[in-house]
Amino acid sequence: MARVLLVDDDPAIREVLGVYLRQEGCEVLEATNGLEALQLLPQADVVILDLMLPQLTGWQVAQELRRDYPDLPLLMLTARGEEAERIQGLELGADDYVTKPFSPREVVARVRALLRRSGFKQELVFGDLILRPRQREALFKGQALNLSKLEFDLLLTLAQHPGLVWSRERLLERVWGSDFPGVDRVVDVHVAGLRKKLGEDAENPLYIETVRGVGYRFRGE
Repeated sequence: MARVLLVDDDPAIREVLGVYLRQEGCEVLEATNGLEALQLLPQADVVILDLMLPQLTGWQVAQELRRDYPDLPLLMLTARGEEAERIQGLELGADDYVTKPFSPREVVARVRALLRRSGFKQELVFGDLILRPRQREALFKGQALNLSKLEFDLLLTLAQHPGLVWSRERLLERVWGSDFPGVDRVVDVHVAGLRKKLGEDAENPLYIETVRGVGYRFRGE
């Protein structure tokens, strides 16, 4: 299940797009202003961003997004006929744009295309390990792994970005949420639980590798 961050201060737009995106099988995170958007960025797989926002503008959010999450797909909503806005949005790193008023079906189609291009897949296969995000299933050597919600989200987050080093702080934001009052140690505990269920040796892991002094990365292609 892809997590779409929908950033718009118009409740009608959020409602309509939310309905279509959920019908597509997406989980929808909503933000009504730029500050809320920045708090939810770590949890998103793709972002739909309106440019005219209170507190922080869409331009400011896009700049922060590209600085901290360079690979996060971004779809901008712009005013019809404003060529300068579209050009500036693309220069800031937007992957695509839609002009208002728009067709919700077109927005959903463009979100699907962005997810495909970003490598978001219906099924991830790494040797004996298979992850099915939509079904929230994890299979290892043909057997279902009995994972908690947090264990699955943690494993999926790592597996969706093989080779990328995740700090414990960023994993906390992504998996537990930016308002989680926990400490880095909770990440280590859940990684240890995953390794145990995968039968891994922490010193010679097949999938979850410790990057000393930083965090973790997923091994596999």
